Amino acid sequence: MDLPLVYNPVYVAPLPAGHRFPMAKFKLLYEMLLADGVAHLEQFLTPKRPAQTVLELVHTRDYVQAYCEGTLDPKAQRRIGLPWSPALVDRTCTAVGGTILTAQLALQQGLACNTAGGTHHAFPSYGSGFCIFNDLAIAARALQKLGLLEKVLIVDLDVHQGDGTALIFQDDPSVFTFSMHCEVNFPGTKQQSDLDVPLPVGMEDDAYLQTLAAYLPDLLTEVRPDLVLYDAGVDPHLGDRLGKLALTDTGLFRREMQVLSTCVAAGYPVACVIGGGYADDLQALVYRHSLLHRAASDVYRHYRL
Repeated sequence: MDLPLVYNPVYVAPLPAGHRFPMAKFKLLYEMLLADGVAHLEQFLTPKRPAQTVLELVHTRDYVQAYCEGTLDPKAQRRIGLPWSPALVDRTCTAVGGTILTAQLALQQGLACNTAGGTHHAFPSYGSGFCIFNDLAIAARALQKLGLLEKVLIVDLDVHQGDGTALIFQDDPSVFTFSMHCEVNFPGTKQQSDLDVPLPVGMEDDAYLQTLAAYLPDLLTEVRPDLVLYDAGVDPHLGDRLGKLALTDTGLFRREMQVLSTCVAAGYPVACVIGGGYADDLQALVYRHSLLHRAASDVYRHYRL
């Protein structure tokens, strides 16, 4: 068996020319994984769009309905930062389905990766920061509802705090939220995760990885999750437009190897999503995202999952 990967062509929806969200990266990531021999076609599973009731495990019915029908008020729409279209609704919902599928595959095979996901700024009744529905939260809730797991650990290494996820689970001991992010960055108002590790501007590879190593192994021992949901944002990279940290490509790859091998070696299954990443050089950005799948392939082979 090879590492399970999740992708659907609808992960790319049209945006107006010049929009700063790099929508094309999802298709380019899929193509790069195939072109570089990181993956072959048979490894990819195609997620479906989940029922609206699944989205409502986390989000309010009014918000889900208004977004899906295109009746969200303009102010709420601006807060999301992505212009509404039926294609974007389909893309958004299907990406959530992708993270749910990735989580199910991780439980079965020990490790699995989505080629989208990480929409951690979405709150129960509104979207924010390019995030519409919170795929991490919905996947956790959906699998709990199916009786497939009880305890979840969310490891969020996107450069921005996982504020929506933190708020959703703030009174829920069954989901532990861990966010390691740049202290002086979006969102301006932080929520309280179960564990927040704010990092100083300009932090480089070694200091970052040492900080991570100081927390993750102990967290696994303490939480003992049935599943780790890993948000592998690449925006801590020194070349990221919205990041403010200074990781290199090598540092990102070491991070992915560190997270995945620490969890898998200890017997904890990991479902990965790609999180944020913003750069003018799209190929360089896509390569950074692919480091997750390259590391996951290595770890999957090494542990013969």
